[in-house]
Amino acid sequence: MQFLVWIFVGLAAGWIAGKSLEGKGYGPSTDLAMGVAGAVFGGVLARSAGFASYSGTFVTTFVAIVCAALVTILAALLSGRTIRTRTF
Repeated sequence: MQFLVWIFVGLAAGWIAGKSLEGKGYGPSTDLAMGVAGAVFGGVLARSAGFASYSGTFVTTFVAIVCAALVTILAALLSGRTIRTRTF
């Protein structure tokens, strides 16, 4: 069940991270794929660190969100793209 949550979280985080990049990111499908890959990696990493119980679901989901966003943003920064900032 957690795996499905990581995939959903990765899709959302990849989409949001792709929208925050200058231009259009890598395109919707690549942004989503990098988000899912980062989320699954982060989730597995958190589970292997010992957060596998029911109470660890929040921790693994949070780590999955952070890793999904980081994978998408770091890949863009390595290719020379910049992150847009919004003023309110």
